[in-house]
Amino acid sequence: MKSAVIVFPGINRERDMARALTLISGRAPAMVWHAETALPAGTDLVVIPGGFSYGDYLRCGAIAARAPIMDAVRAHAARGALVLGVCNGFQILCESALLPGVLMRNAALKFICRDVHLRVERSDTPFTRGYNAGQVIRVPVAHGEGNYEADEETLKRLEGEGRVLYRYCSPEGAVDEAANINGAAHGIAGVVNERGNVLGMMPHPENHVEDIMGCTDGRGLFAGLVAHLEQAA
Repeated sequence: MKSAVIVFPGINRERDMARALTLISGRAPAMVWHAETALPAGTDLVVIPGGFSYGDYLRCGAIAARAPIMDAVRAHAARGALVLGVCNGFQILCESALLPGVLMRNAALKFICRDVHLRVERSDTPFTRGYNAGQVIRVPVAHGEGNYEADEETLKRLEGEGRVLYRYCSPEGAVDEAANINGAAHGIAGVVNERGNVLGMMPHPENHVEDIMGCTDGRGLFAGLVAHLEQAA
C-alpha cells in the first residue's frame, strides 16, 4: 500500500499516523506538505491526520480545505481512490465538500480527550473489512469540535444508504445519549461519501495499533485497507 499523509501547519498527529501506516503496511508513507500541488505518483491512500490546522482559526479545517494540495486530494477522490480523514482531517474533508455535514462544538462545550467505544456498522467497505459488523472497538478521541451535524434530509440519506460506518456506543454496543460523548447527530463518529471511498471519522484509530498502548482495536481499519488494496491489485 502506497500512502501519503498530508501535513498542514498546526497538524500534530502526522507522525502517529505515519507510524501506524508503516507498522501495518510495512511501507512508510510519503509526507506531503500542504503547499504541494500534486500527490506522489501511484498513491493508493491519502490520509489527512488530526491536529489543529492553522490554529483552528475561522472554522476548524476551513483554511486547510483551501490549501493547494487539496485540489490533488479532490482529484484523487474523484478517481475513486481512497481518502481517510481523522479528527481535524474529518473537519477538513467536510469543509472541502468531500463529505456532507459539519463538525460543531461538542455539546458540553468542553474538549474531550479519552478512550471511547465505537460500533462498527458495516464490514463490507474498505474502511471496515478488518472488523465484523456490530463489533465494538475502543479508540481514543481528542477534540473540541466533534459534534457531527447535517440537515435532516442529509441524515436520512446517510442512514438509508448505509454511509454511517462508525457510531459512538456503550461498551456493550448500545447507541444512546449516555454514550454520545459530543452530541453528534445519530451518534455518528464516522461517515463515507456516496461512492464509499472517502471516510471521515473523529476518533483516532492510529493511536491504538500497538500492544504497548494496552489496546490494538485500531489495527483493523488499517489492516482492512491493506487487504482491500492487495485484493484490488
